[in-house]
Amino acid sequence: MREFSAEAYPCCSAKTGSPVQFEITPKTGESILAWVKKAVLKASDCLFKSRINKVEHISTRQYNRIFRGWIEKLGLDASLYSTYSFSLRKNKPYFIYKKTENLREVQFLLGHKKLESTVRYLGIEVDDALEISESIKT
Repeated sequence: MREFSAEAYPCCSAKTGSPVQFEITPKTGESILAWVKKAVLKASDCLFKSRINKVEHISTRQYNRIFRGWIEKLGLDASLYSTYSFSLRKNKPYFIYKKTENLREVQFLLGHKKLESTVRYLGIEVDDALEISESIKT
C-alpha cells in the first residue's frame, strides 16, 4: 500500500456493521476539532445534529441544502457539483483507482470484502479491472 498524508480513523459502517477506515487531512482534522469544541460535543454526539431532532444527525436533504449554499456562495455553478453523499464518497476511491490502477488498495479503503463489490461500486468493467489488478504486484 502507498502512503497517504491523511490520517486514517476507524469507525463502523452503519450499513454492514463492519469496521472501515476513513481518512481526513490534517486541516480537516483541525476544522473538525474546532467545531467539536465550539459545539461542546461529546464522543456520543453526532458531528452535525439535525435541526429537528437534536439527538439525530442532519438529514440528506439538510446536507444537500447546506452543500448547495456553499457552492453558490463560492460563485460556482451548482449543477456541476453532485450533492449526494454517495457521489462524494465515491470520488476519492475512483480517482485513486484511476491514478494507481490498484483495485486492492481501493477495496481496502472502502472496506469491501469482495473485489467484485469494489468493481461494481466504481462502475468499471470487471474483466478490465481484474486484468489490471493482477498485473500489479502487491
